[in-house]
Amino acid sequence: MSSHAGPHTHDHQESPEGRVSDAGGSLRIALVITATVLVIELIGGIYSNSLALLADAGHMFTDVGALGLSLFAFWFASRPAPEGKTYGFYRVEILAALLNGVFLVLISMFIFYEAYQRLMEPQPVRGNLMLLVASGGLLANLVSAYVLFGSQSQSLNVRGAFIHVLSDALGSIGAILASLAIIFFDWNSADAIISAIVAVLILSSSWLLICDAVDILLEGAPAHINLTSLKDNLLGAQEVLSVHDLHVWTLTSGVVAMSCHVVVGENSHARSDVLSRVREIVHKRYQIDHTTIQIEKCGPDGDEFESCDCHFGAR
Repeated sequence: MSSHAGPHTHDHQESPEGRVSDAGGSLRIALVITATVLVIELIGGIYSNSLALLADAGHMFTDVGALGLSLFAFWFASRPAPEGKTYGFYRVEILAALLNGVFLVLISMFIFYEAYQRLMEPQPVRGNLMLLVASGGLLANLVSAYVLFGSQSQSLNVRGAFIHVLSDALGSIGAILASLAIIFFDWNSADAIISAIVAVLILSSSWLLICDAVDILLEGAPAHINLTSLKDNLLGAQEVLSVHDLHVWTLTSGVVAMSCHVVVGENSHARSDVLSRVREIVHKRYQIDHTTIQIEKCGPDGDEFESCDCHFGAR
């Protein structure tokens, strides 16, 4: 088999560098709001003796760290790739998202433990103060969620921060309900029960985040791309006889890569035309711009005897 280098074309899509400004600004605003509410809920939880507020304050403490970690991940991912790291630091964002998910699991376990202790030995709670602090926390969390909402669909890392904020909002709603039960019915156990319910919601959302991050780290195909459909569409391109070694994976949030071998007939000479058709399919139908496509010619006996590697990518 003989081979020779083919033409190289680079198409620039929106990379993590292009998303740092918008997402980073949203994360900074959310960080300031969350840190402020953390201090308020911590003080309010201590004075009201509310587990729901203290649990939410503890959750917000991890949020402050998670938001700071997210900002650091965006900055780190935008750094130029050093020698030996050909993809740069794209995966730092995914590692940060995974760590965020793990933090959420740990804090939910802590809430479960504390809720159990409170159910075994109920303690008096100052419902009025708890209601005031929880209401302020809910308002702040909703503002943070609104700020992050526009960017969370583009970045798994921001999505992790968004889930943190939503979990905080759920914690605040739970604290409000518990405070009302304490004020009107003198039911102090409501504080622990609501905390446990919120912990279940936090655990379920964090598990989904962890699964998404692990799937990317294991280079699984993105959920929105059907590999069978993609291969069928490639086979439908003019002069394409077969497609093999098809791989699709996510580099980082919003950056999908693909590689494959495309076999053409012995008499096919316009490799660039075949590449253009294949590239158009993956770009228009699947929004994949970072591709490596190897063109192989098939001889009379079906053997492949010539190949050409061509790359299209953002880097």
